[in-house]
Amino acid sequence: MTGYLCLENGSIFKGEVMMDEEDPVQGEIVFFTGMTGYQEVLTDPSYKDQIVVFTYPLIGQYGVNEDDFESGQPQVKGVIMLGSADLFSHYQAASSLKDYLQKWKIPFMTGVDTRQVVKEIRHEGSQNACISYTDVLPEKETLTGQIEKVAASGLRQLGSGSKHIAVIDFGVKKSIVSCLLEMDCLVTVIPYHQLAQLNQMNVDGLVLSNGPGDPKEMMRFLPQLKEKILQMPTLGICLGHQLIALALGGETNRLLFGHRGANHPVMDNETGEVFITSQNHNYVVNGASLIGTGLEPRFMNVNDGSIEGLQHNSKPILSVQFHPEARPGPEDASWIFQQFYQSIKQPGREKMYA
Repeated sequence: MTGYLCLENGSIFKGEVMMDEEDPVQGEIVFFTGMTGYQEVLTDPSYKDQIVVFTYPLIGQYGVNEDDFESGQPQVKGVIMLGSADLFSHYQAASSLKDYLQKWKIPFMTGVDTRQVVKEIRHEGSQNACISYTDVLPEKETLTGQIEKVAASGLRQLGSGSKHIAVIDFGVKKSIVSCLLEMDCLVTVIPYHQLAQLNQMNVDGLVLSNGPGDPKEMMRFLPQLKEKILQMPTLGICLGHQLIALALGGETNRLLFGHRGANHPVMDNETGEVFITSQNHNYVVNGASLIGTGLEPRFMNVNDGSIEGLQHNSKPILSVQFHPEARPGPEDASWIFQQFYQSIKQPGREKMYA
């Protein structure tokens, strides 16, 4: 049936809509520039309650498999595409993209001028949008509380390695945990609201995970986070990177339309090397706010000069705005996990609780 994508700024786009609900479905509209990786995007907790516009003109060619999910279910509020393949071809595929979205009752639209939608977002910034059968504009409300929706409710322990890593869960992707397990680590995933559990654990290192929304929604947890990250080797990823900056006295700002895709060039200030990264974030660390925090910019975005990662000048604290687990996208940044692991293995490194 004919449907409408309506943006907060008044722009309206027509297309073919598939949705079970008659009422409009509203979310923050963002765009993703990768040619592949739609399955990972749909299930990434960092996309909670967002309507994702896929910029590549044909999505779904290789179907959906049973292995590449980043969480147990789709997290997006809706999907916008120019075209979605009815026929798919891949030896691991279990269903088509359309069938997968319909199974989970995720509204989607095809036949939409996604190029023009992206132009609107780039000009006006990320904003609310709604998918509906009528041309009704979305409410101008700020979406909050996404982290609470995607973080686990209880502890999980996986693996059996000699090094024990605690992952603070703000909406952690499955592939981050998988990368840690591949390094032969014992991994305990701890919900952000149960930080006190760390006091009873013998932990070698700490990972602050990715997650959706504004990092400042976690302000009440910053004193606890600061105490923990100053005591042991710590790696922050995406939201976790922003929280490290905030915990040590820095600031974050919202980007006009964020960085999302599998093709963002980043430079390592330490080596001068440029590599390609996968990204998904609306907020960045303010460089001027880092004075006196002990944190220094380690990585920079080649396109806009924004900070892509931090390193502490005296403690084993490293953070990255991009996703080193590299799903979707290339594996240029996977060495970040090895650097974190080496910081744990340094001779004489004391555990948090002996």
